[in-house]
Amino acid sequence: MSQGRNYPLLLASQFLGAFGDNAILAVILGQLTFQQRAGAITEGQLGAANAVYTTLLFVPYVVLAPLAGFLNDRHAKTRWLLGGNGIKLAGTLIAATSVWWGSLWQGLGYLVVGVGACIYSPAKYGILPEIVERERLVKANGTVEFLTLVAILTGNIGGARMIDGLSVTACYAVVLGIYLASLLLNLCMATTPSHPEVRLRSSVDEFFRNFGVLLQDPRLFRVLCGTGLFWVCGAVMKMNFQPWGLNVLGLESNTQIALLGLWLSLGIMGGSMLAGQLHRVGDLRFTRSYGWGLAGMILLIGLVQVLKDAEIVRGRVSVIVLLLATGAVAGLFLIPLNAALQSESDASKLGKTIATQNFIDNLGMVGAGAMVFMANRMNTGSSEIFLGLAVILALVVTGLKVPSRRAGL
Repeated sequence: MSQGRNYPLLLASQFLGAFGDNAILAVILGQLTFQQRAGAITEGQLGAANAVYTTLLFVPYVVLAPLAGFLNDRHAKTRWLLGGNGIKLAGTLIAATSVWWGSLWQGLGYLVVGVGACIYSPAKYGILPEIVERERLVKANGTVEFLTLVAILTGNIGGARMIDGLSVTACYAVVLGIYLASLLLNLCMATTPSHPEVRLRSSVDEFFRNFGVLLQDPRLFRVLCGTGLFWVCGAVMKMNFQPWGLNVLGLESNTQIALLGLWLSLGIMGGSMLAGQLHRVGDLRFTRSYGWGLAGMILLIGLVQVLKDAEIVRGRVSVIVLLLATGAVAGLFLIPLNAALQSESDASKLGKTIATQNFIDNLGMVGAGAMVFMANRMNTGSSEIFLGLAVILALVVTGLKVPSRRAGL
């Protein structure tokens, strides 16, 4: 296959790009840790700033989703892999000017990185049918997903270690090098076909038409609500780990804070594998039970300070076990929903269905950022934010009764 060399180049480029996306955020947020420890900002200001910076990556995925889909349908996917990394490089350069010009430029630069990620994301999956044989597509998608997850975890930890041990300028130089390496790998790829017959208006209309069809299906609508709810919880926890780790757990470095996300993610991986063993595709009978279980686990996270004071929780091992268990229940909640959406959607429109799911998930994460920001502006503590999330999750899950597939819904 003439496109054979593209697959390993894609995997390497995707890993580096996703690593950089997470490393640069860790570098930005790590500076907030130093500011709070120095007494320059309060816990509420730390939490609010964390919510703003983290949400900046999600905004382009919501605002530009139809446009990104059109660009990747019309033009060669390799062009937009290259373009996405080019935009990320520009965003990193802008963020680096914050060393001299102030934190506003750091936020603007990270928003530009989000635009690049939004452009890059549909290309990395859309290119697979063009460069991989049909019988290898499932394995190829799984490999891309696995490498992305590894890059997220290692990027968070790597970025945290960088900001703990290097100057801000040096950290940005490293991230620039990572994005540049990813871009150079894209340059080595053989160009894939373009489709000039695709028109912007029809592409956007088709995106929203498919969006409407999914929302009118009672079963798939609730499935989409469920997956969106998972990502709302994930976003709130990601934004809240920094103030919670510093002020409740007494962690002392950005690397230790990053490890909180590692334990949660390992739990999700374990729960995801367990879900595959326990449930057939389309089996959503336990969705609400897992949702209530997840709410209960988040409630316990919010009560860690109380449990510490009562000497029920001692040491970090107990917290690690709690995070692993929380992630496991979250994986059990999410995976059956994802499988049902993919198996019950129109096979000819699966790509657009996934695009709709991504749109809703990112919209939920933007909403989560707004909630965390407002909570911190009202001087709500990190533990109270977890408690509030647990209550909201339990209430929403109670109304999330997924209709039976056998009822024709």
